[in-house]
Amino acid sequence: MSGPRPTRYEEIAAYMRELVAEREPGERLPSEAELCQRFGVSRMTARHAVQTLEREHLLHRKRGVGTFVSARPVPRLLGSPLSFSESMERRGAATTSETLDSRHGVPDEADVKALEIAADDRVGILERIRYADGIPMAIERAVLAPSCAGVIEHLDAGSLHDAFEAAGRVPSRATAQVEARPATARECELLELEPGGVVLCERRVIYDQDELPLEHTETRYAADRYVFNVMMYRDESGR
Repeated sequence: MSGPRPTRYEEIAAYMRELVAEREPGERLPSEAELCQRFGVSRMTARHAVQTLEREHLLHRKRGVGTFVSARPVPRLLGSPLSFSESMERRGAATTSETLDSRHGVPDEADVKALEIAADDRVGILERIRYADGIPMAIERAVLAPSCAGVIEHLDAGSLHDAFEAAGRVPSRATAQVEARPATARECELLELEPGGVVLCERRVIYDQDELPLEHTETRYAADRYVFNVMMYRDESGR
């Protein structure tokens, strides 16, 4: 005995899932109007199907532009010293950056504590949008210790960590904490998120081979494009 016949919106959702599986992140999907015409349904029914896949983070809509395949969630190890470029390139993604801010300035209170510097020290400040295969993945604001702040003057769109290594400072260890929060209007615009989107904020302090702080970074990831992995160990008391 056969089961109940799928509803029209379930048929549309199944069709869209097949398209998502066949296509690459960033590729365009049929619009609600096109789905209405193909399946002979109301706009409300087509929208219900699209919203279902949107809640599953399989697609995203850009107002006035269209519907697109969402980026596959990228795994990231919490506290890894790997740069964004290294992490993405290991997964076969092409990385690019757009610089929002690049200058020398004064640290804030959190930077002073993280970098173990004086409040009147001059630091390098670099804020960029980081892309993978053309999709905005994160907004990264790095504050560089005074001893290596000069690298921002020679940095193009490449890896900041490559620039550190060229200067003889090898990023070797990181500490990190992550929290989720609603995205600001600016973050929604830069990361192409719908209003009410969520970002994962990772704050890291990265140390070089001599255990000296290199950078204090806040990276705001589009939450539906990332999943964080954590490695845990038993402590000496056996707990």
